[in-house]
Amino acid sequence: MIHYHGVPFSGGDITHLSLQGKHAFVSFAHAGSIGMVAELCQSFAVDNGAYSAWTAGKPFDMAGFAEFIERWFRHPGFDFFVIPDVIDGDHHDNASMRAAWRNACPSGAFGLGYPVWHLHEPLDVLADLVRAYPGVCIGSSGEYSQVGADRWWGRMSDAMDVACDGEGRPKTRLHLLRGLDPTIFSHFPVKSADSTNVARNAGIDKAWRGPYAPSSARTRALVMMERIESHASAARWTNSKGVAKNMELFG
Repeated sequence: MIHYHGVPFSGGDITHLSLQGKHAFVSFAHAGSIGMVAELCQSFAVDNGAYSAWTAGKPFDMAGFAEFIERWFRHPGFDFFVIPDVIDGDHHDNASMRAAWRNACPSGAFGLGYPVWHLHEPLDVLADLVRAYPGVCIGSSGEYSQVGADRWWGRMSDAMDVACDGEGRPKTRLHLLRGLDPTIFSHFPVKSADSTNVARNAGIDKAWRGPYAPSSARTRALVMMERIESHASAARWTNSKGVAKNMELFG
């Protein structure tokens, strides 16, 4: 699987050098980070930034996002982008947003877009998206917003039964938003996942104590990424949950 690390990192500019050869998740809300990411990383994906706009109480800038995608989607390191979604909307709102994006999307870029299926939306919407798109992002939302909670596992189990075939293999590429925890992603046959865990914690000094604690934020970021990337996603869905499944591979 591909482990996408959200940017920008805390701990200063030098911390970003830890991204060399890694994969990054760049939000439109932090568009200034993409030049650095394009130079350092193997590949990158682009989030639409709708959540940041929503939390700030601002309308989503559809035209600006389209211009941003137009500028970057031909870059050889560009993997996919997240189609604009309505954070607190229902499936009708999100269907309307996807339709609006189809009209706004730059020519040639549409096939690189992954829609978001939110866990609070009907399962038949997920079934339609899986059939229609080359990849689908799964977003934790509503009563299922707490990743890893019992209610969340139950809903994800239902979702995997829809998104996977009878042998547990995904019918399309799946990306788990806010899902870069090995105890989570190792249970699902996802192509990729992202989180801002490294970005938020690499520069927090009090979280790193003891005589062997890395002294620089750059080294801390490398340690965290290594721990995350030493685990892979599941090959297929087997309806399991708990601790990381592939720990025995690494001693």
